[in-house]
Amino acid sequence: MKAYLLIETKPGTSEKVVKAIKGRVKKVLHADSVYGRHDVIVVIEAPDLETLNEIVYKVIEKDPNIVHTETSITLF
Repeated sequence: MKAYLLIETKPGTSEKVVKAIKGRVKKVLHADSVYGRHDVIVVIEAPDLETLNEIVYKVIEKDPNIVHTETSITLF
């Protein structure tokens, strides 16, 4: 299962968040700092919803520089 995680960070911390995610999460396919409504977009591939939940809520969202996340799970 693949998911896109759209992240809003504290101002000036998006690159720091990207580096932290790439260093802590092995299931990350891509993590990029972007301009627009969101500051970071992460593509995650996990074997099941439980693993995805663990990655998003117990690892990524613990970063103090993350203000908000939105997860979009792919259908195919």
